[in-house]
Amino acid sequence: MSSDAEGSDTAGAEGGGARAPIVAELDAAIDRLAAANATAVVSPVFEVLEPAAALMLDRGGFDVLYERVPALEAAGFFRGSDWDHPQTLLPAVAVRTVRHADAVATVVESLSQIRLLAVAQGDYAHRCVSPEHAHHFLAQVMAMNLDLVVSDLSEADRLRPESLGHAVQNLYHYLLRHLGHENLLEHLVVEVRRILAQRPVQVDGVKQMVTRIAACLSSSGAAIGEAGEGAVEFITAVFSPTDGCREDPGLDIYAERLAIMDEAALLQEAIGFAEAMHGTGLVSPYMPGFIRYLRRRWNALIPTALGLSQTGADAFHCYPALIHELIDAAVYVETSQATYGLAMMLERGILYSPPVAPSLWRQLRLSLSATAAGKIAAVFGTGRPAECFLLADVLTVLGLPLGVGQGNYPTCQSTRALSMWAYHAPAELLRVVAWAARDDEVIMRFEGESISSRELAVGLAKEAPVEVDAVSLVTVPHLDRIYFEMGRRSAGRGEDPHKWVNAEFHGDHVGHGFRIAVDVFTGRLKDFEGFVRDFYAAYHPFHNGDLPVINPQPAGIAVTDSATRFLGWHAITIQRVALDQDQVMRVYFFNPNNDSGQDWGQGIVTSTQGHGELYGEASLPVAEFASRLYVFHYDPLEKGNPDTASADEIHHAMTLAIESWAADRA
Repeated sequence: MSSDAEGSDTAGAEGGGARAPIVAELDAAIDRLAAANATAVVSPVFEVLEPAAALMLDRGGFDVLYERVPALEAAGFFRGSDWDHPQTLLPAVAVRTVRHADAVATVVESLSQIRLLAVAQGDYAHRCVSPEHAHHFLAQVMAMNLDLVVSDLSEADRLRPESLGHAVQNLYHYLLRHLGHENLLEHLVVEVRRILAQRPVQVDGVKQMVTRIAACLSSSGAAIGEAGEGAVEFITAVFSPTDGCREDPGLDIYAERLAIMDEAALLQEAIGFAEAMHGTGLVSPYMPGFIRYLRRRWNALIPTALGLSQTGADAFHCYPALIHELIDAAVYVETSQATYGLAMMLERGILYSPPVAPSLWRQLRLSLSATAAGKIAAVFGTGRPAECFLLADVLTVLGLPLGVGQGNYPTCQSTRALSMWAYHAPAELLRVVAWAARDDEVIMRFEGESISSRELAVGLAKEAPVEVDAVSLVTVPHLDRIYFEMGRRSAGRGEDPHKWVNAEFHGDHVGHGFRIAVDVFTGRLKDFEGFVRDFYAAYHPFHNGDLPVINPQPAGIAVTDSATRFLGWHAITIQRVALDQDQVMRVYFFNPNNDSGQDWGQGIVTSTQGHGELYGEASLPVAEFASRLYVFHYDPLEKGNPDTASADEIHHAMTLAIESWAADRA
């Protein structure tokens, strides 16, 4: 990329001397904002926006804004807005805001991204977001805005009022210069691969990143280096996975080609689709048309197209009428990922559980309430009936139970429940979905009494989630209210409410033994050594009689950032404890936050691949995991001897905790 491309036509108009009055105006506005916020007067935040916007039209102005990130934060510029919680921001929403919102939102979002750049570069430490998180966020945003840095402005961007299009382009040129354009594509491919290794249910953001990478590579003005095999793999999987659609001909032309293919050609198409889908976790928009064509011409080839093993193929042939109707009702271009969900559901063999097939027939016949249908239409559009979108995501959640994510909402307990039910009690999940979607109500029992979500106020989440799958969209608001009500009824008992809530909320498989590391009244550590030893005795195969985890168990962790700062409590699921290929005993767990790869400081980096993880699992060596654990359930009748774990290992886990999240709790 030439240096001429690093700014708009207006960028060079401002020199350092001409910039000085604007900088002075900005500093004065920041000072007034800080003073006003200190005295709780209405904040003059808008006074900051005008000089900030002017500096965004000046190439050197971004350095000024970058240097003032600490001052803006200290003055409370983001206070009271979504931007005050950068750990909850979504790349896809940020792209829409910076490209299509009004001037105020665009400038605030731009300043927020400059702040995240300072965090990613290590020049500013934010209390709620780590450098790694900031870097991942900016990488995804850059991928979705590659057109701004490799080509001229579009007409829509160019015609934005107040030269906002030029200002935003300047922003991304600035981010690119700091993040490095030489290896941008390679970094983006690594980011895509890292996310897809976890097989998330929601892949719209990933597909958008792949689309941007493809557009960048096909642009004659692209100047960011070679694509590499990874980029080609993902682009091919989405746009041209088979010979019949090798040059991305369009859906209509592909349909015409299918009509004249012989059986040998169709077999090759089926193999190509299956390999691309299972190799990446992405489904091409061409695949639903192929599957639907096979429904009319060659049903027996569908298991091959789905890439089924003997297990999945047997399930397919045992329930052909059900599978065919699921395909007819749920597999469309708009719901292409349901194809992968269906394949993985068959591979799991859950149809052999007697209640599952009848529950899916009920789902096929389900009529949605106006409320549920309206929620789905508002998020997924009206290109297909709401029932179609819901059924498609039901299949995907059942196929990828560890791929469910809460987005950035305080509903980790409810999302964890969806995952646990999909994993080991799919009929329970389907029952909850039916109630929420059809009746706009979920009823659960707590200590002998029924709790109806319809009768409850909002729970932990003040707003309904939107950047989630349709199953979560429909069910989580109900589950969140019920979970909050169960907690309210358990309060005041002298112990942590989770002791009673988790078993009632998640199911009887939850162990009745309960351990918490902190005193619920003081927040300080309580018998911490005994807590860690009990965890080893309950879960570590070398200390519990070599018993595996029979049913996944709910647990709570103290989340820290890469600087070991405590960020908050978080709900997870302990899936299993086992040796990895290097003979290291690891805890494999599900983290319902859409991205389990995190740096928690002290060299503790959660792994999502490379250590025997199944799709959707994160893992850590036992001591490192125990150092962030603060609550867990166990079966008191199957607990080993707490004294058999070595003093060195117990001390290591305790030290990691006391030197991080528990520093002021010891």
